[in-house]
Amino acid sequence: MADADLVSLVEKLPTTRLLCVGDVMLDHYVYGMAERLSPEAPIPVLRVERETRTLGGAGAVLRNLQGLGLKPCFISVVGNDPAGREVSRLAAESKESEVHLLVERGRATTIKTRYIAGTQQLLRADREQVASISPSVREDLMGLIEHAAGDCDVTILSDYAKGVLEDGIAAAAIAAARAAGHLVVVDPKGLDYSAYRGASMLKPNRGELGAATKLPVGSEDEVTAAARALIDDFELGAVLVSLSQEGMLLVESSGAVHKLAAEAREVFDVSGAGDTVVAVLGAALGAGATPLDAARLANIAAGIVVGKVGTATASPEELLRSFNRG
Repeated sequence: MADADLVSLVEKLPTTRLLCVGDVMLDHYVYGMAERLSPEAPIPVLRVERETRTLGGAGAVLRNLQGLGLKPCFISVVGNDPAGREVSRLAAESKESEVHLLVERGRATTIKTRYIAGTQQLLRADREQVASISPSVREDLMGLIEHAAGDCDVTILSDYAKGVLEDGIAAAAIAAARAAGHLVVVDPKGLDYSAYRGASMLKPNRGELGAATKLPVGSEDEVTAAARALIDDFELGAVLVSLSQEGMLLVESSGAVHKLAAEAREVFDVSGAGDTVVAVLGAALGAGATPLDAARLANIAAGIVVGKVGTATASPEELLRSFNRG
């Protein structure tokens, strides 16, 4: 039997008015077959068959939201370079989303290139610039965020530590969301989580949680204690910790703790799974879900996307089918 509450929740997802802000980048995939080793070095030779380019980073959150049927508002910054223009072109393909990409002269748009043989990722090569945005772009960015926050139910901050959410922008975005009376979901980065003070839900993985709190996270009890420390220190509503193949652990400010087992039947590629989780969390909370139901649905979605190659998304139809899986 399908879970009636989750079925109803999936049907409500497209009604969520959502704002997503973060570091957008270009994901470049090179697919082929590796059938021999190079005579020059002990490495496989990839016979290239095709290449694709798609939105990555916070752009992957946008793609996931669109795949769920939402029409989000998306705000980010790109450089005036070929990758930035490609990101702008890809973002413009969806006419139903409201996309604001500020262009900063001299900025290098991040490109992540993944080389994949069959279903196995061989190598990832990054071209990136980690730098704060200029004061003039920052002012324009904050103006867009403050204007959009009033029309939304949820704000997602997708932080890849490339500069878009630095220098107080994350904190200001949370303040704008709170002033508008809505929720904030954060996919964090770095060691200083004070920038995310007051967020409704934070979604670190186990390693990020340990690094940010400087606490042990080897056992579930240790993960719970570290998550509670974050909640207490930064006035968070909840922390959802990704535990890789062990699933997820949800710790709420009320004291409730919930373990969610991993949903994946077969894992091909974990690229972008975190973007899927944060997108589903935001959409579900905006549709009125409890933190637990939002986490349950996000966990199911993560299990779907890791069974695909590349930074994939989960559709409402796939979510509904998964409820009846044997």
